[in-house]
Order: sequence, then C-alpha cells, then structure tokens
Amino acid sequence: MKNVKWMLAFPVFALLVVACNDTKNKPAGGPEFVTEAVEVEDTTIYGRCGEGTAMHTLELITDKGDTLTLAVDTEDGEDVVRGGLLVGDRLAVTAFRNADGDNVASRVLNLTTLLGTWTSIDRRFELQEGGAVISNVTEPHPYTEWSIHNGRLVISADTFDIYSLGPDSLCLENNKGIYAYKRMIK
Repeated sequence: MKNVKWMLAFPVFALLVVACNDTKNKPAGGPEFVTEAVEVEDTTIYGRCGEGTAMHTLELITDKGDTLTLAVDTEDGEDVVRGGLLVGDRLAVTAFRNADGDNVASRVLNLTTLLGTWTSIDRRFELQEGGAVISNVTEPHPYTEWSIHNGRLVISADTFDIYSLGPDSLCLENNKGIYAYKRMIK
C-alpha cells in the first residue's frame, strides 16, 4: 500500500520541482527585464463646429485657431459622427489624409452632447466640462475623471468606444460588452 502512495505522489512531486525551477523565461546571467506599457500619442483634434459644416463636410475651428475642412462620409456607409453636428458645439475629431490628399474624419465626437448625467440599471454618473465626473461614491469603482484619447472615451481606468450618442441615449462598448445609458434630465 505504501508503494502505491509513493507512485501517486512521485508525479506530483516531480511536477512541483519542474515548476519551481522554470528558468526558460529568465535571461541567463543578465538582469530581469521589465516591460512597461508604451503610451500611444493622442492624435485627437479638438475644436468647435464651424458654420461651413454641411451634410458631408465638417468645418472644424481647432483650439489652435486653424480652420480645417474634413469629409465626413465613408465608403462603407458607417456613420462617423457621434452626437450630431451643431454650429458652435465642441468636438473631438480623429482624421486621416486619403490617397487623393483629402482630409477625412474617421471619428467625430460631439463633446457638448456627451456632457450631462447618464444612468443605467446599476450606474449613474455626470460627465462635466474639463474632465470631471460626479458619480455615486458607494459604487465598487466610482468614476472620477474622463477624457478622449484617439477617439475613444476614457472614464477613470475604463476605455470605451462610443457606439452611439444621441440627445437622450449613450451606448459605450469595450471588450466586455455594450453598456446602454439614458440621459437624466434635472
């Protein structure tokens, strides 16, 4: 009976020895390597919607005072504008230059529409001008700040694509799913 116990215990013991002596991930004779997250530069352009904005063209008056004209229609039919376009509204835009040399908006977020109090079944928060967030501090992970980074909404440690944004609804998407919110009117 003792031999059976040792025969069963030996493979477990051998596995522990091999696991504890795993050196394949360590460089031989050198220092341990530390990997750091490389922060990607924010290419978002901020400004206001200009009077020259039309159905397929956005006139953006940037925070630097430049006036840019961007195409907002896409070949695949996807709507790149989230929150609508109204003259004077604050916008966050990501863009590229196409093969013809034209400036094309790949994502337009209406920050004026985004501001306000949003609520769902389990969360309520208010996005305020300047990046502040007011939320219920009794929540497990209350939101405290927000920003836009490369056309994506960053709320505290969470990053979302804005799936849709309307006058009374907001849908955010990340790798965990889509979160739907409605606007609270004070």
